[in-house]
Amino acid sequence: MILTVTPNPSLDRTYEVPSLDRGAVLRAAGERVDPGGKGVNVSRAVAAAGGTTTAVLPLGGSAGTLLLELLTAEGVDVTAVSIAGLTRSNIAVVEPDGTLTKINAAGPELSARESGLLLDTVRGTTGADWIACCGSLPPGLEHRWYAELVTRAREAGARVALDTSGPALAAALPARPDVVKPNAAELAEAVGRPLATLGDAVKAAEELVGRGAGAVLASLGPHGQLLVTADAAHHGTAPVTAVRSDVGAGDAALAGFLTAGGTGPAALASALAHGAAAVQLPGSVMPGPGDLRPEAVRITRDLPLDLPLSAG
Repeated sequence: MILTVTPNPSLDRTYEVPSLDRGAVLRAAGERVDPGGKGVNVSRAVAAAGGTTTAVLPLGGSAGTLLLELLTAEGVDVTAVSIAGLTRSNIAVVEPDGTLTKINAAGPELSARESGLLLDTVRGTTGADWIACCGSLPPGLEHRWYAELVTRAREAGARVALDTSGPALAAALPARPDVVKPNAAELAEAVGRPLATLGDAVKAAEELVGRGAGAVLASLGPHGQLLVTADAAHHGTAPVTAVRSDVGAGDAALAGFLTAGGTGPAALASALAHGAAAVQLPGSVMPGPGDLRPEAVRITRDLPLDLPLSAG
């Protein structure tokens, strides 16, 4: 069973528009309302793949009620911590070429009591193979909150995956999460230097391993994904016919990685298949088994270290 913890969940409203013209009245060609937040999406992807998952998250107000209803309808078990604030709503605007513009709300401020309830809920959890700690921290939580969460997850006997960035990631590395999942920009931020090539990304991932991460699963956009441990580095790619929306694609990749055991090239291949399938679906729809093309994934230990990591 995979348990996810999302301290700052959301309702995600996605609009597909012909073009994003500043100051104009835009007519949406498509609209979706989905549960949002990195850990929430990991749980949704696990459920879509037929796995067992529980999402731990703070919920408040009508948006929180709707979020709970949507997750339940997708087969996700929810352990909710009631909060006084209102669950946030985010907006994503997608253009035909796949360009994504997002407006993310800060989220409600959590009190010390609400923060403690979240941590106690994780510590009291039993039976989880993995605990995935994901997303931004809402107002009211200090950078070291994830470090405490990783420690408590380990006390519950579970392996820990961490998907966050910035000071929260830096503070949590000494707690030794089993895997961290940055994207290219977050990996560069974590080491304080730009990453021009795949070789630069490998060195950056090795640095995070040296600072406490058991493994680094790095999403490199069109350049695939990278898995680095103290013993080995693997790089993989999966073809994408057309990008429809990359909202939640990294979360789907993490779900694929964890459901395949969370270690080694087979798990990396599963992550690539899930991520490639997700970007070809609307909004933050999570892929099911019928959307995956595992036969198209390519994994290698002969890394093309000179491969440029362009922004495209």
